[in-house]
Amino acid sequence: QVQLVESGGGLVQAGGSLRLSCTASRSIFSIYGMGWYRQAPGKQRELVAVFISGSSTNYADFVKGRFTISRDNAKNTVYLQMNSLKPEDTAVYYCSGAYSGVRYWGQGTQVTVSE
Repeated sequence: QVQLVESGGGLVQAGGSLRLSCTASRSIFSIYGMGWYRQAPGKQRELVAVFISGSSTNYADFVKGRFTISRDNAKNTVYLQMNSLKPEDTAVYYCSGAYSGVRYWGQGTQVTVSE
């Protein structure tokens, strides 16, 4: 079993930055496809950024050049640095990864970007 705990969300003005953190209860080497997803009100959950193999990453087109996913293996933590935030980035952001064939999700952290 894996617990994922997100932090770092909040309220920021358009153009600002936030860094989200996701700390896992076990080594992230053992967790496949760790990444970030988001869900805005009335919309489906969507991929933001993910580690697809080793250090290889994949980003949604709408965050390319603005968001960066990174990891600190010693801290079992994955980060999402979000720059140049836009109001349309407002959503609950979730950390997720798979372990032993089961996908796990964190509780989510709210990001709100004001005009």
